[in-house]
Amino acid sequence: MATALSAGLAAGGVMAETLKVGANIGNLPWEFQDDSGDYVGFEIDLVNEVGSRLGYDEVEISNIPFNGLFSAVQSGRIDVAVSSITITDERLESVSFAQPYYDSDQSLATHTSKGISGLEDLDGKVVGVDTGSTGDIWTSENQEQYGIKEIRRYEGLQPAMLDLSSGRLDAYISDIPAVQYYVRDKPSLEVVSRIPSGEQYSMMFAKDAELAAKASEVISELKQEGFVAELHETWFGAAPDAGTSTVEVRDMPSAQ
Repeated sequence: MATALSAGLAAGGVMAETLKVGANIGNLPWEFQDDSGDYVGFEIDLVNEVGSRLGYDEVEISNIPFNGLFSAVQSGRIDVAVSSITITDERLESVSFAQPYYDSDQSLATHTSKGISGLEDLDGKVVGVDTGSTGDIWTSENQEQYGIKEIRRYEGLQPAMLDLSSGRLDAYISDIPAVQYYVRDKPSLEVVSRIPSGEQYSMMFAKDAELAAKASEVISELKQEGFVAELHETWFGAAPDAGTSTVEVRDMPSAQ
């Protein structure tokens, strides 16, 4: 199977014009559509800049459900995937990641009318998650412990939040930055608990793709220049915390 780098090279070793990117559009504030239909967000800005600095003339972004991103990079249909993808040892067995650029946790969100103030209130409740996500894995592993009646799986944050708003869901477990961004202007929805997970997000590539290392080098430059920190301030309204992977250069992750 061709690596992502070889897929991105034309005859004679010249960099191809287009970097093919997969993203689960609707994942605020990482990648979503604005009012004009354009793809925008933290990771959209980041991958566009990385592609530009790698010498690509165009960055082509395709909307792919989260669970489909893994097979898309493995098959070479896309060169890189972004969608607040958590680096895990299990995933590193079959794909590669550039260095992380965001530290995160999971969160428990609910409607204010549900009377849920924490995980201990999930007994007998219906909980939504994003299919195949870290939140899906955590909720499945802890369903019995917290007495969760049913887990409903969604392709992205927005449809889950619509069901949460309408009362079809009791709670929703997903990445805390995206959920906090979504509920910031919706007083009937709230994040009631942070679920520590030690997650870090990065760009995902085919296993051992040389492009992963090249992208990681560019991300180092962007951190040192303050570009990634500026993205954080743009999309989250605050500077990133000192010592996080948003501001500090990190090694590429490798399987343990």
